[in-house]
Amino acid sequence: MSGYQVKYETVTVCGTDYLIRSLLDNQQFFDPYGDAEQSGISPASWGMFGQVWPSARVLAKIMDSFDLVGKRVLEIGAGLALASIVAHHHGGDVTVSDWHPLGPEFLRENLQLNQLSPLKYQTGDWAGANPDLGQFDLIIGSDILYERQQPEQLAAFIHGHSAPTVEILIVDPDRGNRVAFCKAMARQGYSYSPRKTDTELESGEDFKGRLLVFNRVD
Repeated sequence: MSGYQVKYETVTVCGTDYLIRSLLDNQQFFDPYGDAEQSGISPASWGMFGQVWPSARVLAKIMDSFDLVGKRVLEIGAGLALASIVAHHHGGDVTVSDWHPLGPEFLRENLQLNQLSPLKYQTGDWAGANPDLGQFDLIIGSDILYERQQPEQLAAFIHGHSAPTVEILIVDPDRGNRVAFCKAMARQGYSYSPRKTDTELESGEDFKGRLLVFNRVD
């Protein structure tokens, strides 16, 4: 029996319902073997991965209609990987990446709940080497710029796993580290085009963040 509580919620993306197993709330914590602590995940942030955040809903909506043909897709800081599940539903070649020790378990169960085949999963260390991860044509993420040290680390991580021709889509709820991240990506040689989302979620609430779009063509 786990030491945390979960819930099951139906998340509607562009008219399609997905059944998602998530943590009951972001106050949950269960790290009996210290796996999260060793990964640098504090008790206060342990439960954050297990929520369906508004940014994730926006990214999932984008993936629902995105042209995925011929693209290797990587979702970074995926959490519950809603966008990856939607992309997978539409036939995308997707790899999921996160740092939380429970990420693979929740991904596996949510794929089963939606009668989808398994997805590739790789632990992603933004501050270190990830030799087994490979390179991708499309890299996506949502609400991942929440710590001060992350812009430089994340830009370097993305650069290390970008194919020669690549597009990066990051949904950001206007966090303060956005400008530093955009500058770090420019130093890595990526062009940048911001887009206001102002997307109405399926729940009816508005999301007033930005879609950060980066490109590189060699």
